[in-house]
Amino acid sequence: MWHPGIPTGVHVLLERDGRVLLMRRAGTGFFDGLYSLPGGHVEEGESVVATAVRESAEELGVVLEAGSVEIVGVVHRRSDTNRIDFFARAGAWEGEPHVAEPDKCDALGWFPLDALPEAVVPYIREALAQGPGPWIRESGWC
Repeated sequence: MWHPGIPTGVHVLLERDGRVLLMRRAGTGFFDGLYSLPGGHVEEGESVVATAVRESAEELGVVLEAGSVEIVGVVHRRSDTNRIDFFARAGAWEGEPHVAEPDKCDALGWFPLDALPEAVVPYIREALAQGPGPWIRESGWC
């Protein structure tokens, strides 16, 4: 029997001087106006790490070193559909992060984990509160 796949996302943590990089979503129709981590959906035939590398280049204009990408957490969440999200920490990258897709993001900022902006996507805030990892959690099922 065929089963539909579960949409799979990858979120990338870039950290510098005790701060995490967040981008404010805009123009997508999905959590616009809220801060989130850079990332996106896994494409056919693509690994989680390859997705982190690709999405970081597309959204931030940086090149991740694939060998430095570490999976730190997973969230199985109920949103508009049943979803799985991987959280990956980038240990090293080349280039200075900038808004590379202005049609999807209107601001970037480095924030301490204990002083995030009010307007953060709720499941992203929950994930960031989990600590360094590894961790697995469910969200939105109860």
